[in-house]
Amino acid sequence: MSTIKTSARLSMLAALAAFTAAPVSAQTPGAQSAGESRVGGSSVFKTYCASCHGTSGRGDGQVAQFLKTKPADLTRIAERNKGTFPAERVFQMIDGRQIVKAHGDSQMPVWGDAFAKSTTDSDERAVKAKIDALVEYLESIQARPAQ
Repeated sequence: MSTIKTSARLSMLAALAAFTAAPVSAQTPGAQSAGESRVGGSSVFKTYCASCHGTSGRGDGQVAQFLKTKPADLTRIAERNKGTFPAERVFQMIDGRQIVKAHGDSQMPVWGDAFAKSTTDSDERAVKAKIDALVEYLESIQARPAQ
């Protein structure tokens, strides 16, 4: 089997492993109101993103070495965008269901589809809540400029 095929297979296995991982509680304790729960971005990140991007978000996850393209350092999104965190663009990249030409091809799984096809929280509002939580979490882990 060629290195490229092996790498692609490992990439797909990593995505599958992340998607089928044992559920991690994505609720923030005490955040329930009117029968709804608040999705915890940190939990969602650890479940779906950390295998590639690493628990710190720096692109050093356990499967990163097997991927054709190194996962992005997610702690430097704002830095790469002149100090501004582009929340809407990050949302679109995670969702992945609407192709954004300027982003080019993505090897990252289309999480909007994956969340929508999940057996839990599969309605559009729940999908949006998960992605919103991830965006909020990613904004919270941005590297701060040295003073």
